[in-house]
Amino acid sequence: MKDSYGREINYLRVSVTDLCNLRCRYCMPEEGVCKKRHEDMMSEDEMILAVTAAASLGIRKVRITGGEPLVKKNILSICERSAAAEGIREVCLTTNGILLPQLARPLRRAGVRRLNISLDTLQPDKYAYLTRWGHLEEALAGLEAALSAGFEKIKINVVLIGGFNEDEIRPLAELTMQYPVDVRFIELMPMYDSGDFDEQAFIPDRKVLEALPELKSLDRNGGTARLFHLPGARGDIGLIRPVSDHFCSSCSRLRLTADGRLKPCLHAPEEYSIRGMDLEGMCQVMEMAIRSKPRWHGILSSENRSRAGRNMNQIGG
Repeated sequence: MKDSYGREINYLRVSVTDLCNLRCRYCMPEEGVCKKRHEDMMSEDEMILAVTAAASLGIRKVRITGGEPLVKKNILSICERSAAAEGIREVCLTTNGILLPQLARPLRRAGVRRLNISLDTLQPDKYAYLTRWGHLEEALAGLEAALSAGFEKIKINVVLIGGFNEDEIRPLAELTMQYPVDVRFIELMPMYDSGDFDEQAFIPDRKVLEALPELKSLDRNGGTARLFHLPGARGDIGLIRPVSDHFCSSCSRLRLTADGRLKPCLHAPEEYSIRGMDLEGMCQVMEMAIRSKPRWHGILSSENRSRAGRNMNQIGG
Protein backbone atom coordinates (compact mmCIF):
# COMPACT_ATOMS: atom_id res chain seq x y z
CA MET A 1 0.00 0.00 0.00
CA LYS A 2 1.22 3.51 -0.78
CA ASP A 3 0.88 6.54 1.44
CA SER A 4 -0.30 9.95 0.28
CA TYR A 5 3.24 10.82 -0.92
CA GLY A 6 3.62 7.71 -3.07
CA ARG A 7 5.88 5.79 -0.69
CA GLU A 8 5.39 2.02 -0.64
CA ILE A 9 4.77 0.95 2.97
CA ASN A 10 5.98 -2.65 3.25
CA TYR A 11 7.81 -2.81 6.60
CA LEU A 12 6.22 -3.21 10.06
CA ARG A 13 8.20 -2.82 13.26
CA VAL A 14 6.42 -4.58 16.13
CA SER A 15 7.41 -3.79 19.71
CA VAL A 16 6.50 -6.76 21.88
CA THR A 17 7.41 -5.11 25.20
CA ASP A 18 8.59 -1.80 26.61
CA LEU A 19 10.58 -3.60 29.32
CA CYS A 20 14.32 -4.21 29.11
CA ASN A 21 17.09 -5.95 31.05
CA LEU A 22 19.37 -2.91 30.56
CA ARG A 23 18.88 0.81 31.20
CA CYS A 24 20.75 2.54 28.38
CA ARG A 25 21.11 6.23 29.14
CA TYR A 26 19.83 7.49 25.79
CA CYS A 27 16.79 5.21 25.87
CA MET A 28 15.12 4.97 29.27
CA PRO A 29 15.35 6.08 32.91
CA GLU A 30 17.34 4.15 35.50
CA GLU A 31 14.19 2.99 37.28
CA GLY A 32 12.82 1.55 34.02
CA VAL A 33 9.20 2.03 33.08
CA CYS A 34 6.03 1.57 35.04
CA LYS A 35 4.83 -1.94 34.29
CA LYS A 36 1.41 -1.73 32.69
CA ARG A 37 -1.54 -3.95 33.38
CA HIS A 38 -1.75 -7.07 31.28
CA GLU A 39 -5.03 -5.90 29.77
CA ASP A 40 -3.41 -2.64 28.62
CA MET A 41 -0.90 -4.44 26.41
CA MET A 42 -1.30 -6.30 23.15
CA SER A 43 -1.76 -10.04 23.60
CA GLU A 44 0.17 -12.46 21.43
CA ASP A 45 -2.96 -13.24 19.41
CA GLU A 46 -3.56 -9.53 18.84
CA MET A 47 0.03 -9.05 17.68
CA ILE A 48 -0.30 -11.87 15.17
CA LEU A 49 -3.67 -10.54 14.02
CA ALA A 50 -1.99 -7.16 13.47
CA VAL A 51 0.80 -8.81 11.45
CA THR A 52 -1.85 -10.61 9.39
CA ALA A 53 -3.73 -7.37 8.79
CA ALA A 54 -0.54 -5.58 7.80
CA ALA A 55 0.41 -8.38 5.41
CA SER A 56 -2.99 -8.06 3.69
CA LEU A 57 -2.11 -4.39 3.01
CA GLY A 58 1.27 -5.17 1.50
CA ILE A 59 3.60 -5.45 4.49
CA ARG A 60 6.28 -8.02 3.66
CA LYS A 61 8.92 -7.50 6.34
CA VAL A 62 8.42 -7.59 10.11
CA ARG A 63 11.01 -6.54 12.66
CA ILE A 64 10.46 -7.60 16.27
CA THR A 65 11.68 -4.98 18.75
CA GLY A 66 11.24 -3.73 22.29
CA GLY A 67 12.32 -2.66 24.89
CA GLU A 68 14.29 -5.84 24.80
CA PRO A 69 12.19 -8.42 22.91
CA LEU A 70 14.03 -11.41 24.35
CA VAL A 71 12.69 -10.73 27.86
CA LYS A 72 9.22 -11.55 26.51
CA LYS A 73 8.41 -15.07 27.69
CA ASN A 74 6.51 -16.01 24.53
CA ILE A 75 8.97 -14.41 22.10
CA LEU A 76 9.65 -17.65 20.22
CA SER A 77 5.97 -18.22 19.56
CA ILE A 78 5.51 -14.60 18.41
CA CYS A 79 8.41 -14.94 15.98
CA GLU A 80 7.29 -18.31 14.66
CA ARG A 81 3.69 -17.19 14.09
CA SER A 82 4.80 -13.94 12.48
CA ALA A 83 7.08 -15.81 10.09
CA ALA A 84 4.20 -18.14 9.19
CA ALA A 85 1.73 -15.32 8.43
CA GLU A 86 0.64 -15.34 4.80
CA GLY A 87 2.48 -12.68 2.82
CA ILE A 88 5.32 -12.15 5.30
CA ARG A 89 8.64 -12.85 3.60
CA GLU A 90 11.09 -11.89 6.34
CA VAL A 91 11.12 -11.67 10.12
CA CYS A 92 14.04 -9.87 11.76
CA LEU A 93 14.75 -8.98 15.38
CA THR A 94 16.69 -6.26 17.22
CA THR A 95 18.27 -7.11 20.57
CA ASN A 96 20.97 -6.07 23.00
CA GLY A 97 22.28 -9.63 22.72
CA ILE A 98 22.42 -10.45 26.43
CA LEU A 99 20.01 -13.43 26.14
CA LEU A 100 21.23 -14.74 22.79
CA PRO A 101 23.41 -17.52 24.27
CA GLN A 102 20.16 -19.25 25.28
CA LEU A 103 17.90 -18.05 22.48
CA ALA A 104 19.91 -17.60 19.25
CA ARG A 105 19.35 -21.12 17.90
CA PRO A 106 15.68 -21.31 18.96
CA LEU A 107 15.08 -17.93 17.28
CA ARG A 108 16.63 -19.17 14.06
CA ARG A 109 14.45 -22.29 14.18
CA ALA A 110 11.41 -20.05 14.80
CA GLY A 111 12.00 -18.34 11.46
CA VAL A 112 13.99 -15.22 12.37
CA ARG A 113 16.29 -14.60 9.40
CA ARG A 114 18.26 -11.55 10.46
CA LEU A 115 19.47 -10.04 13.72
CA ASN A 116 20.50 -6.53 14.71
CA ILE A 117 22.58 -6.40 17.88
CA SER A 118 23.09 -3.13 19.73
CA LEU A 119 26.70 -2.56 20.79
CA ASP A 120 27.87 1.02 21.35
CA THR A 121 31.29 0.43 22.90
CA LEU A 122 33.96 -2.25 23.23
CA GLN A 123 35.23 -0.99 26.59
CA PRO A 124 33.78 -2.81 29.62
CA ASP A 125 33.69 0.25 31.90
CA LYS A 126 31.97 2.40 29.29
CA TYR A 127 29.49 -0.40 28.49
CA ALA A 128 28.62 -0.64 32.20
CA TYR A 129 28.19 3.14 32.40
CA LEU A 130 26.01 3.42 29.30
CA THR A 131 23.75 0.46 30.13
CA ARG A 132 23.86 1.23 33.89
CA TRP A 133 24.35 -2.41 34.86
CA GLY A 134 25.25 -4.40 31.77
CA HIS A 135 28.41 -6.46 31.24
CA LEU A 136 30.23 -6.27 27.92
CA GLU A 137 31.26 -9.92 28.04
CA GLU A 138 27.58 -10.94 28.02
CA ALA A 139 26.89 -8.90 24.90
CA LEU A 140 29.94 -10.34 23.14
CA ALA A 141 28.87 -13.86 24.12
CA GLY A 142 25.52 -13.06 22.52
CA LEU A 143 27.25 -12.02 19.31
CA GLU A 144 29.21 -15.27 19.24
CA ALA A 145 26.01 -17.26 19.81
CA ALA A 146 24.29 -15.42 16.97
CA LEU A 147 27.18 -16.15 14.62
CA SER A 148 27.09 -19.85 15.42
CA ALA A 149 23.30 -20.04 14.97
CA GLY A 150 23.49 -19.37 11.23
CA PHE A 151 21.41 -16.23 10.70
CA GLU A 152 21.37 -14.94 7.13
CA LYS A 153 22.64 -11.53 8.21
CA ILE A 154 23.86 -10.00 11.46
CA LYS A 155 24.21 -6.25 11.89
CA ILE A 156 25.77 -4.46 14.83
CA ASN A 157 24.07 -1.17 15.64
CA VAL A 158 26.33 1.54 17.08
CA VAL A 159 24.78 4.81 18.25
CA LEU A 160 27.30 7.61 17.65
CA ILE A 161 27.74 9.68 20.81
CA GLY A 162 30.19 12.56 20.81
CA GLY A 163 32.47 12.54 23.82
CA PHE A 164 31.58 8.93 24.59
CA ASN A 165 32.40 6.52 21.75
CA GLU A 166 33.72 8.85 19.07
CA ASP A 167 37.21 7.52 19.82
CA GLU A 168 36.04 3.93 19.20
CA ILE A 169 34.87 4.36 15.62
CA ARG A 170 37.82 2.41 14.22
CA PRO A 171 37.78 -0.57 16.62
CA LEU A 172 34.01 -0.86 16.23
CA ALA A 173 34.26 -0.67 12.43
CA GLU A 174 37.01 -3.29 12.48
CA LEU A 175 34.55 -5.83 13.86
CA THR A 176 33.77 -6.27 10.16
CA MET A 177 37.34 -7.52 9.73
CA GLN A 178 36.99 -10.04 12.53
CA TYR A 179 33.45 -11.27 11.90
CA PRO A 180 31.08 -11.66 8.91
CA VAL A 181 28.88 -8.84 10.19
CA ASP A 182 27.85 -5.36 9.11
CA VAL A 183 28.43 -2.44 11.48
CA ARG A 184 25.98 0.45 11.25
CA PHE A 185 26.76 3.81 12.83
CA ILE A 186 23.55 5.64 13.75
CA GLU A 187 23.34 9.29 14.66
CA LEU A 188 22.03 9.86 18.18
CA MET A 189 18.46 11.07 17.97
CA PRO A 190 17.24 13.80 20.37
CA MET A 191 14.47 11.79 22.01
CA TYR A 192 14.85 10.75 25.64
CA ASP A 193 16.10 13.77 27.62
CA SER A 194 18.10 12.01 30.30
CA GLY A 195 20.55 14.83 30.93
CA ASP A 196 23.44 12.39 30.45
CA PHE A 197 24.45 13.79 27.07
CA ASP A 198 24.76 17.46 26.15
CA GLU A 199 24.52 19.02 22.69
CA GLN A 200 28.09 17.89 21.92
CA ALA A 201 26.83 14.28 21.93
CA PHE A 202 24.85 14.84 18.72
CA ILE A 203 27.55 14.35 16.11
CA PRO A 204 27.07 13.74 12.36
CA ASP A 205 28.03 10.56 10.55
CA ARG A 206 30.84 12.37 8.72
CA LYS A 207 32.89 11.72 11.86
CA VAL A 208 33.01 8.08 10.72
CA LEU A 209 34.32 9.07 7.30
CA GLU A 210 36.95 11.27 8.92
CA ALA A 211 38.08 8.45 11.23
CA LEU A 212 38.13 5.88 8.41
CA PRO A 213 39.47 7.64 5.28
CA GLU A 214 40.11 4.29 3.59
CA LEU A 215 36.39 3.46 3.43
CA LYS A 216 35.15 2.66 -0.07
CA SER A 217 31.64 3.74 -1.01
CA LEU A 218 29.38 0.95 -2.27
CA ASP A 219 26.90 1.54 -5.05
CA ARG A 220 24.07 -0.63 -3.81
CA ASN A 221 20.90 -0.26 -1.82
CA GLY A 222 21.43 -0.26 1.92
CA GLY A 223 17.90 0.71 2.86
CA THR A 224 18.21 3.60 5.31
CA ALA A 225 22.02 3.29 5.36
CA ARG A 226 24.75 4.59 3.06
CA LEU A 227 27.04 1.62 2.56
CA PHE A 228 30.83 1.53 2.69
CA HIS A 229 33.49 -1.15 2.94
CA LEU A 230 36.84 -1.44 4.66
CA PRO A 231 39.43 -3.10 2.41
CA GLY A 232 39.68 -6.77 3.34
CA ALA A 233 36.62 -6.72 5.60
CA ARG A 234 34.06 -9.54 5.78
CA GLY A 235 31.11 -7.17 6.18
CA ASP A 236 30.07 -3.63 5.32
CA ILE A 237 29.86 -0.33 7.17
CA GLY A 238 26.52 1.49 7.14
CA LEU A 239 25.89 5.13 8.03
CA ILE A 240 22.36 6.03 9.13
CA ARG A 241 21.62 9.75 9.30
CA PRO A 242 18.19 10.48 10.78
CA VAL A 243 19.39 13.89 11.97
CA SER A 244 21.91 15.32 9.47
CA ASP A 245 20.32 13.89 6.32
CA HIS A 246 16.95 12.28 6.95
CA PHE A 247 15.61 9.48 4.74
CA CYS A 248 11.94 10.38 5.07
CA SER A 249 11.37 10.49 1.31
CA SER A 250 12.01 6.75 1.10
CA CYS A 251 10.59 5.65 4.47
CA SER A 252 8.63 2.41 4.12
CA ARG A 253 7.87 1.83 7.82
CA LEU A 254 4.89 1.57 10.08
CA ARG A 255 5.40 0.99 13.81
CA LEU A 256 3.24 -0.86 16.32
CA THR A 257 3.85 -0.28 20.02
CA ALA A 258 3.50 -2.95 22.67
CA ASP A 259 0.32 -1.29 23.93
CA GLY A 260 -1.29 -1.52 20.51
CA ARG A 261 -0.77 1.89 18.94
CA LEU A 262 0.30 2.47 15.35
CA LYS A 263 2.84 5.21 14.75
CA PRO A 264 3.13 6.26 11.10
CA CYS A 265 6.28 8.28 11.94
CA LEU A 266 8.74 7.68 14.76
CA HIS A 267 9.16 11.38 15.52
CA ALA A 268 5.54 12.51 15.14
CA PRO A 269 3.05 12.49 18.03
CA GLU A 270 0.19 10.86 16.09
CA GLU A 271 -0.81 7.37 17.23
CA TYR A 272 -3.76 5.13 16.31
CA SER A 273 -4.98 2.41 18.65
CA ILE A 274 -5.83 -1.02 17.26
CA ARG A 275 -5.95 -2.96 20.53
CA GLY A 276 -9.17 -4.95 20.91
CA MET A 277 -10.10 -4.76 17.22
CA ASP A 278 -10.89 -7.57 14.81
CA LEU A 279 -9.03 -8.08 11.53
CA GLU A 280 -11.25 -5.75 9.53
CA GLY A 281 -11.01 -3.00 12.14
CA MET A 282 -7.23 -3.27 12.25
CA CYS A 283 -7.02 -3.06 8.47
CA GLN A 284 -9.14 0.08 8.41
CA VAL A 285 -7.04 1.83 11.06
CA MET A 286 -3.80 0.75 9.37
CA GLU A 287 -4.98 2.22 6.09
CA MET A 288 -5.80 5.47 7.87
CA ALA A 289 -2.41 5.50 9.63
CA ILE A 290 -0.53 4.89 6.39
CA ARG A 291 -2.42 7.65 4.60
CA SER A 292 -1.66 10.06 7.46
CA LYS A 293 2.09 9.39 7.37
CA PRO A 294 3.78 12.83 7.27
CA ARG A 295 6.14 13.88 4.49
CA TRP A 296 9.01 14.23 6.96
CA HIS A 297 9.61 14.41 10.67
CA GLY A 298 10.83 17.99 10.79
CA ILE A 299 14.18 19.32 11.96
CA LEU A 300 15.91 17.23 14.63
CA SER A 301 18.72 18.66 16.75
CA SER A 302 19.68 19.17 20.37
CA GLU A 303 17.43 22.26 20.28
CA ASN A 304 14.66 20.68 18.18
CA ARG A 305 13.82 17.45 19.93
CA SER A 306 11.65 14.65 18.65
CA ARG A 307 7.89 15.12 18.97
CA ALA A 308 7.43 11.36 19.42
CA GLY A 309 5.94 11.79 22.88
CA ARG A 310 7.56 8.63 24.23
CA ASN A 311 10.96 7.19 25.02
CA MET A 312 12.48 4.88 22.45
CA ASN A 313 11.86 1.75 24.53
CA GLN A 314 8.16 2.64 24.63
CA ILE A 315 7.94 2.94 20.84
CA GLY A 316 10.22 0.19 19.60
CA GLY A 317 13.87 0.52 18.63
